[in-house]
Amino acid sequence: MKKKIKISPSLMCADLSQLGEEVKKLEEAGADSFHFDIMDNKFVPNITFGPDIVESLREKTFLPFEIHMMVYQPENLIEKFIKAGGNIIIVHYEAVLYPYRILNELKNKNIKTGIAINPKTPVCCIEELIKEIDTVLVMCVEPGFAGGNFIPSSIKKIKEIKNIAEKVNSDLSIEVDGGVNEKTIPLLIKEGADIFVLGSTSIFREERDYKKRIKDIRKLIEKYL
Repeated sequence: MKKKIKISPSLMCADLSQLGEEVKKLEEAGADSFHFDIMDNKFVPNITFGPDIVESLREKTFLPFEIHMMVYQPENLIEKFIKAGGNIIIVHYEAVLYPYRILNELKNKNIKTGIAINPKTPVCCIEELIKEIDTVLVMCVEPGFAGGNFIPSSIKKIKEIKNIAEKVNSDLSIEVDGGVNEKTIPLLIKEGADIFVLGSTSIFREERDYKKRIKDIRKLIEKYL
């Protein structure tokens, strides 16, 4: 039985002047969750959301909040984002010294766990972690900004992760972030991706017709399943 492929809009690409309304519109349009890119201007060259913003949006929707922590020493902020309403915490392999410690703490709090890897990081670095987590997030662009160029070598990584997961963690979700659009989705589905972070190259375009964008993407997904 194939997993349902989920759509998670990246709120850093939404209209930041009216995020509450954007969340409502995206939920009505068919989003499955919301993706928060948390940046610290150290791990990546940008600053985005803090826990107060996440908390202010929590009452606007019942959909899950993915907290993608592109920060150094995420363990210093995790508790704040959990209290703010985060449902899954995704930390970068490149940013943590003691990933097992963080994963165990999250499990003890009944929070779903994820590990993200940058384009330059090989899958072998996280192979031993795959059996311990709920999600692997593969960055298909260099992190830090919206609208980066899709890096084709990311596709091979998805296949590698899928092959490992089939042996040690069949429930693992494989999430992809960056350059996800009508051209790349068929390639990503084929190799095993099942959560798509959608940003400036897909649903957040000039006219911002979220219902039409998500409907069109769902049709494309169904075609290639």
